[in-house]
Amino acid sequence: MTSRDRIMAKVRAGVAAGAPKGPGDIEAERRAIVSARLAAKSPNLMPARAAGKSTDELVAIMRRWICHAGADVIEIAAAGDVPEAVAGYLLEHGLPLRVRMGADRRLAVIPWERASGLVIAHGAADAADAAGITYAFAAVAETGTLVVPSGRDNPVTLSFLPEVNVALVARSDIVGPLEDAIARLPARSDRVAGMPRTLNLISGPSRSADIGGVPVLGAHGPRRLCVIVVG
Repeated sequence: MTSRDRIMAKVRAGVAAGAPKGPGDIEAERRAIVSARLAAKSPNLMPARAAGKSTDELVAIMRRWICHAGADVIEIAAAGDVPEAVAGYLLEHGLPLRVRMGADRRLAVIPWERASGLVIAHGAADAADAAGITYAFAAVAETGTLVVPSGRDNPVTLSFLPEVNVALVARSDIVGPLEDAIARLPARSDRVAGMPRTLNLISGPSRSADIGGVPVLGAHGPRRLCVIVVG
């Protein structure tokens, strides 16, 4: 028996001290206690800004705060309108009609051919890409924040390397506080396998005021963020 084995044996004995049941019953009891505590948890104190709001109100709150941070918001009726919205945004800002996206199934079914001249590339982004398209898992109205899990379907580089990040989010996925978005993670339908390694919380284009207190856009990421609300 190693030193580690002896220490762990003492810990197990201490945890099980005073319990008349067998080891299997003790483990089951511990699991039941943990499950009961998780099921009975109550939310933390939350600001009233986005509490008890309708979907339309949540969209308006999200738009207000993310636009305040320097992002652009486009609302469209259906996924079929995405190509024209993306192409129009790129043309408006003098950018080439070329975008890169991952393998997200919601992006794969969009009729990209509806936007004449729009070229679609696939895979992770590199520094030469002008625009990257991602699909946000959720948006937090309270702070105007996009929640984008990492994964092969939406490579992280698409959100951070290109000059422009175009992020799609379903209208039904706009929630009030961050806690509501986190609570949805275990059952999210776009999950590839298991929980994401990271969650990227995006609240506007990249900016920094580290040098001389002067704000600079695109210091360590996209200079522009365009959020397309679908639905």
